[in-house]
Amino acid sequence: MRHICLIVDSIFSIGGVQRVTAVIAKELAKNYDVTIMTFDKPEIEDTTLYDLNKASIKYRYIKYPKTNTFKRKICKIYSGLYIKLRPQMKWCSDLYAKSSFPSELRHYLTKELKKENFDTIIGVHAPLAARLATIRNSFPNTKLIGWIHNSYEALFSDESLYIGSERKRHYVYQFKKLDEVVVLCHHDADLYHLYDHNFSPTVIYNPLTLEPGFISKGESKRFLAVGRFSKKHKGFDLLIEAFHLFAENNNEWKLDIVGEGIEEALYKQLIKKYHLEERVLIHPFTKDIQKYYTEAQIYVLSSRWEGFGLVLVEAMAHGLPVVSSDLPTSLEIMGNFGIYFRNGDFADLALKLEEATRIDWNKESENALAIAQKFDIKSITSQWEKLIEKEN
Repeated sequence: MRHICLIVDSIFSIGGVQRVTAVIAKELAKNYDVTIMTFDKPEIEDTTLYDLNKASIKYRYIKYPKTNTFKRKICKIYSGLYIKLRPQMKWCSDLYAKSSFPSELRHYLTKELKKENFDTIIGVHAPLAARLATIRNSFPNTKLIGWIHNSYEALFSDESLYIGSERKRHYVYQFKKLDEVVVLCHHDADLYHLYDHNFSPTVIYNPLTLEPGFISKGESKRFLAVGRFSKKHKGFDLLIEAFHLFAENNNEWKLDIVGEGIEEALYKQLIKKYHLEERVLIHPFTKDIQKYYTEAQIYVLSSRWEGFGLVLVEAMAHGLPVVSSDLPTSLEIMGNFGIYFRNGDFADLALKLEEATRIDWNKESENALAIAQKFDIKSITSQWEKLIEKEN
């Protein structure tokens, strides 16, 4: 039986990446020996989260050692020079990869991964994928896969909160060392290939990661939005601004926002500013998210960017029509089904909220359910298995 390792920053915390990783790991564990290697602290282990306790999965906990102070300073100096000068040569990228991932850390990660004879190692998220690329030569007989969850624009735009345009060439150089790189939509794969014609990532959509609850009846007059309250990502500030405009001419509909995070205070300030305390309600994350989908009538995705937009699939699996920012990923997932507004334009979103209240709800609900079926977990897992079994 093949031995698969998924290495991830965290698995025992709330988040879309964690949930997708857990679901794929559980499915792969039906046919493979699966280990999840995580930087979580052992004491926070909770295998009831994402029903991980229902699968035979092994967990390994790792923590990078402290690095030598002098060496760390030297590495920072070189890394800073690379960022400032941005030499576009592969050898410079390799030097930067090693300076930004010092030898103590490289040796530690290599040692931990070599404790078991893994046939395939999957680095979840761009930084861990790049780390795997840096130690590529230590695993000549192991398939190394990078699984990129952020969109191309989110990673490499000038405004990126993650990597930025100045390190794009470096990351692409490193990704090309891996046996496979998986992205979540064809739009991203096309952008990578357009940037470097010798690089063609594999596209595997994220699957529906939860068992749908009851299908919505479409009678509640409630909008729903779900996601982490991270900085300038999910656009819940835009949504509240839009709902304020919408509410000036509508006194019936309400908005439920389910999530937690650093921007919660900002959202509450906006709600108070517009006197929407009775109409815009913030709820904490829950394991029973299905009840919110069931009770909603329309789902709203206000994100400024998305790697995939898993909540769209979850919403449609409950029969919800969708209003979404005109993100490439949303267009790829839903095609002509969604009601789209211009990304970042809350005035346009307000108009689309009003439009959504007048749709033929039953017809659109049927369309939503049909689209959601394309993201069946068995179909997506089969694509992962083919990639794992593929000869290098």
